[in-house]
Amino acid sequence: MAKTDYYEILGLEKGASDEDIKKAFRKLALKYHPDKNPGDKEAEEKFKEINEAYQVLSDPEKKAQYDQFGTTDFNGSGFGSGFEGFGGFGGFGGGIDDIFETFFGGGFSGSRRKNAPTKGADLEYTINLTFEEAVFGTKKEISINRYENCETCGGNGAKPGTSPKTCDKCGGTGQVKTQRNTPLGSFVSMNTCDKCGGKGKIISEPCPTCKGTGKERKQRKITVDVPAGVDTGNVIPIRGYGEHGTNGGPAGDLYINIRVSPHSSFKRRGFDIYVDAHISFAQAALGTELKVLTVDGEVKYNVPAGTQPGTVFRLKNKGVPKVNSTGRGDQYVNVIVDVPKSLNDKQKEALKLFMEASGEHYEDKKSSIMDKIFGGK
Repeated sequence: MAKTDYYEILGLEKGASDEDIKKAFRKLALKYHPDKNPGDKEAEEKFKEINEAYQVLSDPEKKAQYDQFGTTDFNGSGFGSGFEGFGGFGGFGGGIDDIFETFFGGGFSGSRRKNAPTKGADLEYTINLTFEEAVFGTKKEISINRYENCETCGGNGAKPGTSPKTCDKCGGTGQVKTQRNTPLGSFVSMNTCDKCGGKGKIISEPCPTCKGTGKERKQRKITVDVPAGVDTGNVIPIRGYGEHGTNGGPAGDLYINIRVSPHSSFKRRGFDIYVDAHISFAQAALGTELKVLTVDGEVKYNVPAGTQPGTVFRLKNKGVPKVNSTGRGDQYVNVIVDVPKSLNDKQKEALKLFMEASGEHYEDKKSSIMDKIFGGK
């Protein structure tokens, strides 16, 4: 019996029709194709399994053998010979390319044509902002280095006054077709043209500026509009400001990473701002008018009498503007009641009177100790 179930690999039940087999293969082959999963060994192995399963189940004779005996290694008189190595990339030669030629219009190399329009590379840049710049927005001029189309040759890579010639071997496609005849049929594969390197054109006299690449590195200054309300970790995309594309492909994008410096007084959580406000014991007990620092400047707030330490009050719409919106967060003020570490005589007397008025008794610890030492009561 076979070690693998070809029907199970394709997600089918035994006895599936030819049309179902083709549909299942097409779907899975597109999903696990090496071109869509570069460097993914697991996807590559899965693709090999899918290919092997399809090669067996799409052939009426081999499918009949597999359905009857559970294997295709059957030569009419016994097992162990016949189609050894059939399912691998090397063993079957150009079969995979032929399948993709039939289904998708090209083989492996067809999806990697070097002369196809290619989008330029994306670029990244980090902007450092102060707390206030992030809150209210700003404009920043930055310098980026990127590859652009060569100004001397216009991006075609040829010396001015000359032009690239269409490759006479591949006809400008960048690929050559190879046909193989095997006992199982005729198979066609597409390979990169060895004369033009897959570019489809040959440059006899390269541009002296770009040496035939069609690209040159340039430094450009760009003004970035940073919207109000951004925060560390935000990314601003600027479309089309990456490196220029190849063969008429679009330019890449520029991604601006935001990093905001911390503030000495404010702490930010989302679009809200948090700040501490210090008041004295007397102010907390009697109430006071407090000047509170906000990103818009100082504002006055009436602290009610009897305010307890740790009380938090809100200043509505004094937080961070919401990005691309008219709304703002709030500011939260945490009240800290300062207890003096030392008192003068006048302050002590005032507090003693307060204790007496509150029905409390004040005892001077130092005086009590001295009385005991020198005979006092």
